[in-house]
Amino acid sequence: MGVFDIATRTAGRARYAAAQGLRSAWYGAQMSAARRRASGFDRPGEPAFQPTRGQPNLAVLRRAYFELFIKDRLNVEAGLYPAPSDVRLKDLPKALRSARAFREDVEDVDRRRLERNGTEVRQQVTDEHNRYPAYYLQNFHYQSGGWFTEDSADIYDTQVEALFTGTADAMRRAVLAEISRELRGRDQRGVSLLDVACGNGRFLSQVMQVYPRLMASGLDLSPTYTDAARTRLKPWKQVEILHEAAEAMPVEDNSLDMVVSIFLFHELPPRVREKVLAEIRRVLKPGGLFILADSAQFGDYSDLDGLLEYFPHGFHEPYYKSYLSWDAVQACDLTGLVPETQSLAFLTKISTFRRSS
Repeated sequence: MGVFDIATRTAGRARYAAAQGLRSAWYGAQMSAARRRASGFDRPGEPAFQPTRGQPNLAVLRRAYFELFIKDRLNVEAGLYPAPSDVRLKDLPKALRSARAFREDVEDVDRRRLERNGTEVRQQVTDEHNRYPAYYLQNFHYQSGGWFTEDSADIYDTQVEALFTGTADAMRRAVLAEISRELRGRDQRGVSLLDVACGNGRFLSQVMQVYPRLMASGLDLSPTYTDAARTRLKPWKQVEILHEAAEAMPVEDNSLDMVVSIFLFHELPPRVREKVLAEIRRVLKPGGLFILADSAQFGDYSDLDGLLEYFPHGFHEPYYKSYLSWDAVQACDLTGLVPETQSLAFLTKISTFRRSS
């Protein structure tokens, strides 16, 4: 490597560190402000929560945090995707609006948490055709509107980034790295990909920025999040967004080269997880790739098991406890999805599976 190449790489790393450091500080400050406005982790009159698996080791947490960004930058240098460019002056007005909305929502979120009211949305959503199953009619994270309002779709990215101190996009990019590895040597125009539970389309839009001719689609059960995804993905005319359930996809058998699912399975009851896996196996072509990204589980970081116990206690996540001990590798293997790789990206675990032929 020549002097110019070394200088270019060093400058790139410096820009990356500055941008991601600023981003983490921005979202970390928002979460700190939210905690100050809230009523504290433990509810009044209740004993302090004590995890059964011990207090988390914060040194391990910090190390995993920095390793995430190291791996992210190395993926950029390996050519798996371009350096993120989401810290731009022109985006400041939107960032300020999102921060204001996040701050203003804190009191309502805290009220639901203190009341343990995680199903308020059931009194707010009209579901005459029984389209939405009971497990979905929840105020996950005690968020306002559940998955059913435009405000929820608008504020979601800020909520997740604040919760994870600005690491959510970097964790998702570990999935983009797997997509890039799968696409090596292939014409993207002939490759089909489905993002299951695509939400407001943030990740899928990042995929399309790297692979603009990919035959991609997204599926989500939220009416407002799918509307937001359609707006976000409008620049790519071939992208289709489906407002449907993951356990009953309107997709042909053996039709997809790749299926991606990010942060879905921990919000599904065990019986529904199995149905979704069966659907993913059905729609994949023989030899097709399934990329599963979701929360770390018990044993992934033994010194952080206690941290994982805190999450369902402080947030409305009714299926998270069962997810923590769920054996995804066994469940996929039984479905006909053969395990290939597994890695950690901070608090996210990325697993890849190949549909058997």
